[in-house]
Amino acid sequence: MPPRRCSAPGRGARRRAAGTPATVADSIARCAARLARARLAYGHGTASAADEAAVLAGHALGVRPERLPALAGRRPTRAQAAALERLVERRIAERKPAAYLVREAWLAGVRFYVDERVIVPRSHIAFLLRERLAPWLRDPRRVRSALDLCTGSGCLAVLLARALRRARIDAADISPDALAVARMNVARHRLTGRIRTVRSDLFAGLRGRRYDLIVCNPPYVTAGAMRRLPAEYRHEPRLALAGGRDGLACVRRVVASARRHLNAGGVIVVEVGAGRRRVERAFPRSAFLWPECNGGAAVFIATREDLPG
Repeated sequence: MPPRRCSAPGRGARRRAAGTPATVADSIARCAARLARARLAYGHGTASAADEAAVLAGHALGVRPERLPALAGRRPTRAQAAALERLVERRIAERKPAAYLVREAWLAGVRFYVDERVIVPRSHIAFLLRERLAPWLRDPRRVRSALDLCTGSGCLAVLLARALRRARIDAADISPDALAVARMNVARHRLTGRIRTVRSDLFAGLRGRRYDLIVCNPPYVTAGAMRRLPAEYRHEPRLALAGGRDGLACVRRVVASARRHLNAGGVIVVEVGAGRRRVERAFPRSAFLWPECNGGAAVFIATREDLPG
């Protein structure tokens, strides 16, 4: 019997033998496993290694994250697989949040440009804006002026403009670097006619302006928590995180001055993370409301009439 010929392995077999994942789903699973082994910290728009791997894969493939399930069985190109590999290696080596590596973040289903000049968008206020702050904002159609204080990337200003179509918005921040990023996002969402960026140390640069609505996501991390931050959070601007000894250094200033910058019946929404008890101790006579927001009470709401001063 003549010897049997051995045919050369096909391209797909060579790729699998070389360790290249056969499908997009395989790629994401393998990357997630690598991220999990590296014991990274999450919380910048993702909550797990699997979520983070999907963000990196979506960027490498050039698709929106929600499209990944439809592409699960597709094979990535060599260039795409290499791009994903580089992102995963950088995520592990540099301990940077994925949003900084891919230069974008998603909040309430909306995409924003981000880099190390601003914190990664993740405000609880965004979830309240999906419902236009109902029922605390009685008639969103009557809101004609709004302020996003400590705007950072401008994400909440953009979401305000999308939720309150008749409102003009000021986006204020003390950091000129943050305002540069905010202007980029305002321009990308074609809202330059409705959103004005203002450099201001809280209310100081607003020259007595009054608003129907103020939202504020100030620095509120306590000094103790700042010392324990994982490496990922240390890539973010300290100015946007550090809230002093008890996390309320900026919050106290905001509450003390907000009444003078709200119209009659106006509403303020302030995010304080896990600081509810500290806020209630600091303002025992204030009738703040604490809506259930994304699984917790991280935000308080007050009307002008409920504020001191």
